[in-house]
Amino acid sequence: MDSMSVLRESPLPFADFLGLRLRSATPDRIEAELEVRDELCTRPAVMHGGAMMAFADSLGGYAAALNLPDGAATTTLESKTNFFAAAPVGTKIIGECTPLHRGRRTMVWQTRLMSPEGRLLALVTQTQMVLEGRAPRPAGSESGKA
Repeated sequence: MDSMSVLRESPLPFADFLGLRLRSATPDRIEAELEVRDELCTRPAVMHGGAMMAFADSLGGYAAALNLPDGAATTTLESKTNFFAAAPVGTKIIGECTPLHRGRRTMVWQTRLMSPEGRLLALVTQTQMVLEGRAPRPAGSESGKA
């Protein structure tokens, strides 16, 4: 199964709430877009920094998930964001996530958030922990045994 199909079969509810749309996905690179809508903004009507961080965190989580060993899960340990420019309501932002380190216990991902014209809006570096033997339980399973 290709990477896009894998991610589409296990969508992240919060990423769906944000409006994240995957454009491409491989174990080496995730690209997605998001339209800045009023619910994601502060005042003046520009995308809230926390919403930008959540967009990037979702991409890092997707990227880590594509690189996990069988039966493992992931969680964010640390995230650092530098903001460079605002994203006004009604615009589209593009996120591109690539690996800086892929280890046995941690992975480090860098996500560039850009305008459609390529202007850098934010740069996010996050560390993902690999949780061995902690894959999500199937829906309806109380003991984790399907």
